[in-house]
Amino acid sequence: MKKISANILGFQEIDKSKQAIAGGKGAHLGELSRIAGIQVPAGFCVTTAVYQQIIGSNETFRVLLDQLILLPMDDRKGISEIGARIRKTIEEIPIPEAIAAEIIGYLTRFDENEAFAVRSSATAEDLPAASFAGQQDTYLNIIGKTAILQHISKCWASLYTDRAIIYRMQNGFNHSQVYLAVVIQQMIFPEAAGIMFTADPVTANRKVVSIDASFGLGEALVAGLVNADHYKVRQGEFISKKISTKQLGIYAVKAGGTQQQKIAVDQQNKPALTDAQVLQLASLGRKIEAHFGSPQDIEWCWMNDTCYIVQSRPVTTLYPIPETNDNVPHVYVSVGHQQMMTDAIKPLGLSFFQLIAVRPMYHAGGRLFVDVAQELSTRAGSDRILNGLGKSDPLIKDALLTLIERGDFIKMAADDKQDDDLGKRHQAMLTAGTQIENDPNIVAELIANSETEINTLQQNIQTKSGTALFDFIREDIQRLGKELFDPRSLGVIITAINAAFWINDNMQEWLGEKNVADVLAQSVSNNVTSEMGLALLDVADVIRPYPAVIAYLQQIKEDSALTDLITLEGGAAAREAIDAYLNKYGMRCSGEIDITRMRWCEKPATLVPLILSNIKNVAPHAGKRKFDAGLAQALQKEETLLAQLKQLPDGATKARETKQKIDLIRNLSGYREYPKYAKMKRYFIYRQALLREAAALVAAGVLHKKEEIYYLTFEELWEVVRTQEVDEQLIGQRKEAYQLYEKLMPPRVLTSDGEIIRGTYKRENIPADALVGLAVSSGQIEGRARVILNMEEADLEAGDILVTAFTDPSWTPLFVSIKGLVTEVGGLMTHGAVIAREYGIAAVVGVEQATKRIKDGQRIRVNGTDGYIEML
Repeated sequence: MKKISANILGFQEIDKSKQAIAGGKGAHLGELSRIAGIQVPAGFCVTTAVYQQIIGSNETFRVLLDQLILLPMDDRKGISEIGARIRKTIEEIPIPEAIAAEIIGYLTRFDENEAFAVRSSATAEDLPAASFAGQQDTYLNIIGKTAILQHISKCWASLYTDRAIIYRMQNGFNHSQVYLAVVIQQMIFPEAAGIMFTADPVTANRKVVSIDASFGLGEALVAGLVNADHYKVRQGEFISKKISTKQLGIYAVKAGGTQQQKIAVDQQNKPALTDAQVLQLASLGRKIEAHFGSPQDIEWCWMNDTCYIVQSRPVTTLYPIPETNDNVPHVYVSVGHQQMMTDAIKPLGLSFFQLIAVRPMYHAGGRLFVDVAQELSTRAGSDRILNGLGKSDPLIKDALLTLIERGDFIKMAADDKQDDDLGKRHQAMLTAGTQIENDPNIVAELIANSETEINTLQQNIQTKSGTALFDFIREDIQRLGKELFDPRSLGVIITAINAAFWINDNMQEWLGEKNVADVLAQSVSNNVTSEMGLALLDVADVIRPYPAVIAYLQQIKEDSALTDLITLEGGAAAREAIDAYLNKYGMRCSGEIDITRMRWCEKPATLVPLILSNIKNVAPHAGKRKFDAGLAQALQKEETLLAQLKQLPDGATKARETKQKIDLIRNLSGYREYPKYAKMKRYFIYRQALLREAAALVAAGVLHKKEEIYYLTFEELWEVVRTQEVDEQLIGQRKEAYQLYEKLMPPRVLTSDGEIIRGTYKRENIPADALVGLAVSSGQIEGRARVILNMEEADLEAGDILVTAFTDPSWTPLFVSIKGLVTEVGGLMTHGAVIAREYGIAAVVGVEQATKRIKDGQRIRVNGTDGYIEML
């Protein structure tokens, strides 16, 4: 058997197991060469062993690499300077004679005048999580042994271009642990070339093949020099075809290299491919996809009636599809967009949320989804879903309407007899008890009952451990579910919401005023979330008189440092105020619907920057003053409205009905925030108990760290406690998957074909360049935008406008000093909207990519009445 060289491997000697020595591109070309019916231009790979030998003994390279590793990603000048010096150093290192002889020896298998593509192939390349596409260099039409050896060195050096260095930094790859192989591949001089995605890169539909084609070499298309012909094929049939004017092409030069050439005028509008060639390409793409087991980004070229595949890599930008074992169409709606938490959730958090859910939930990419396909297939079901979601998130509603109206995915039933029982039960539960009378005592009674339940849980769970704890938690979760969906509790919330809609609709019709309920909802009673923000202002007031405490808090980094507060003048009072706050609100945190998130009382230093910000930006006694001011505005608005209504025809009746609705808003709407508060109190009790079990597993040597339980579902953790055995490989895989999921943004609506359906706002009279969203809290203000993605890093000043991806109740303490709010996620009744109205903050939510389109520090105008943002 022929011995395989450590330095040179032919494509037939390479498969996916050789990625470490052939790099991503080389490994994929080897795999492609093994697929029956796939033509791959012949070639070989100079392995990473050669690259490591080249750089391994070079002291200059080592010194420069150590300097590069220490640079932060924002030091672009330093990266550029050191990168250039590394490239120069590598290109000047001579290839050892023995290795050069091996490369030249392999080249003798080809014609002496054969032209080659010399292509970089990094070990961190064409990975499922990071493609590294185009980060290293490729050289085309290289002729002659000397030129090929020179361009091998150039490929090695291209591992340190600015773009490659920064890409590695962004994706967390260590420069010193990424190596480069070089592919030497027979050059093809095609009539046409291009790119094929086996999943539509725009819509992510896995059943649509997308093909771009142009004349000459594919580099013209990659470089953006031409408008390519564009084809979409689904199941062997064209669904779209666009033939572009192609004025330029890149072609090989006889002496070596490539050049741009103008395409003859009479050829510019001709298709680069025939229809038969397009369909053949799509078929080849499906074969390649099946081999690799995932959607592929494929480079191809067509010469002499033969299609050659010159590269295939996984498409890394697609959002995962929930797994099902059927071929039934599914329409998945994001739960995170309803919960104002679109971050990835760890497996334990996902499973806890599913335990409480009233309908089946699916997960993909670390997020939860519900399937509404069955409901959308009937008139009654679709009306129910669209009306429900339309009020909370118009973008979801518009996406679903688009899908229904297209008629190619959801097939409407002939009648409504097929309307699903689940949907009916869900709707019945939501509408039960909506006719709540205006009785403020019902809110106090609901809260008192819930607090009693929570206190009982706190006492009883202390006696539980081992598998008995899991039995106990599962049983208590059922009680939590009954409490969350108690018809009286839902009735209070829905009655208040309906009253607000009634006020807004009728006041606009009768008086021409928009969003009147926003003012009427300020400073209502029993809003535990708005009270939380005001309570932190009171904590700031306790600390404000003590300079030594303020100075100490400004420099602490660890949570344990708070225990030393009592040694300072005023420290005991400060610690007592912080502890009292944590005792009531410490179970909250950012992303709190994920039970694996660390709570404030576990990491109290999280609150310190917020307290210091309140001391700096807000005057003393602001909490009471803010509440009183909101109350005065609400009462004044009520008085004005009623007086205006009495002047209208049938004014006495209108005023009486309006007064009834205002009283419902004032007495009931604050309760909207309580059920989630109670749920988080229960979550924290569960969390503490599970972490005690995790500590026992660590002590027994079953786990290495307590936090490993976060990567197991509730049922899996139960089994680990029962058996005292754990699958460490599974935990490792889950950790890697979560790191990938963190980088994804979940779609609002996703089909089982993987297609992302996007909704749009349909409104007139909006300024041309404005960013459009959903108006959730009235007012028009101007100010400095502060783009903040992590609450703990917030650096706000009074009057700033907070721009972020989403806000849940934990962000409320920031609301006391801002005057405007812009989020990417949210609806009319989600937490950010409710608290913005409570505090009288102009707010627009559901603004697509707001954190990218608005720059930190930019001056903007927020119109919370009509729902748009202008850049000033």
